[in-house]
Amino acid sequence: MSLKTSYRFIAPFYDVFLDRATRGARQQSLAKLPQQGVTRVLLSGAGTGLDFPFLSPHHEYTALDLTDAMLTQAKKKATGLRLQWVRGDSMALPFASNSFDYVVLHLIMAVVSRPQYCLAETARVLRPGGHILLFDKFLRRGERAWMRRGLTPLMGQLATRLDVVFEEVLEAVPGLRVLTDQPVLANGWFRLIELHKNVSKI
Repeated sequence: MSLKTSYRFIAPFYDVFLDRATRGARQQSLAKLPQQGVTRVLLSGAGTGLDFPFLSPHHEYTALDLTDAMLTQAKKKATGLRLQWVRGDSMALPFASNSFDYVVLHLIMAVVSRPQYCLAETARVLRPGGHILLFDKFLRRGERAWMRRGLTPLMGQLATRLDVVFEEVLEAVPGLRVLTDQPVLANGWFRLIELHKNVSKI
């Protein structure tokens, strides 16, 4: 079963499992968006819109997800926000380079089959000096976690990978710098990470 197919079935029940558990972490992550001025924000892998209650109404948002089923659920939560809706792949974003000031990656890096492609595409569409707000589950470098790694072939087909090492993904994408890295859930398995895209020096 492909991820597109599985998430089509998961969409109606997604909030039941994840809303309450992830609400605090989402709010904490999105509090880093600017409080003044108009900012162009991409929600890459927007899912059912669980981030929307914590978004300021004065920014311009683009919500992208792989399936119409997820976007249909998200549109029910979009009251008061300036939003554009795009069905697309976080590993091959349909946007020009340097299009956004912020990109939000909440629970998507561990879902895609090639997280380094996802992060590289995110960096491409982010303007120099822009920020990436990450919330996801990551293994630490050198962490054995044999059960998580063993379950990944099955879970990765159904819903999410369990074996992504953030530091390895970051090394494959030059030009990004870690500003903050904070454990939030499940004894640090889930982390809030803020990245900054370096400004090119001519």
